[in-house]
Formats: sequence, C-alpha cells, structure tokens
Amino acid sequence: MIQHKVHNVVVLYEYRFTMHVYHVYILASASSVLYIGVTGDLESRIAQHKQHLLGGFTKKHDVTRLVYFEPFGQIQNAIRREKQLKSWRRDKKLSLIRSLNPQFRDLSLDFHC
Repeated sequence: MIQHKVHNVVVLYEYRFTMHVYHVYILASASSVLYIGVTGDLESRIAQHKQHLLGGFTKKHDVTRLVYFEPFGQIQNAIRREKQLKSWRRDKKLSLIRSLNPQFRDLSLDFHC
C-alpha cells in the first residue's frame, strides 16, 4: 500500500505487480515450413494462426503447429532471441526443435482452454 497526498487528501494506492511473460515460438507446417515469432500471449497468438486470422506468411503456407517455444520476462530479450533464431540456418533450427520435441508434436494441444 502506498500513500500519496493530493491537495491535503491522502490517497491510498495498492500496487499489484504481475510478471508478464513473452514467448519466442516456432511453428511448422505439414510440409516442414518453419515460422519464428514473438508474442506477449502465446495461447491467443497460436489460436490466431490456427484460425488463419493473421494474414501473410503463416496463412499462405498453413503454418499452424507449435513445435517450440521459450519464455522471457523482458520483451527486449524475447526480440533478441527471435532475431538470433531467425539468423540461424534451417538445420540448426531443426536441431533445436528436435532437442526438446523430437516428434514435432503440436505443443499447443497441451494448452488449457
């Protein structure tokens, strides 16, 4: 609880600190096309991809299966990691995915809706 005096009136503020989580994620299509993105709401973003609500690359190539993701507490770190992954060669990206998800299973199936 924090007190702040405004025009001789004490106003009490209650601050609630919540940790926001950002994710870097990799999607794959049935034909093995990969897409790397970053989001502040992983479940909603994946749902948007699956429903083809986002135009562009993922819609054109039907890239909807979540095969990898990493959480971050700071958006700057998530963006830095996204850029790093995008700079990697395809074989290195595939090795990263296989290290944690060898079957390329759709990890979004574990989301609780």
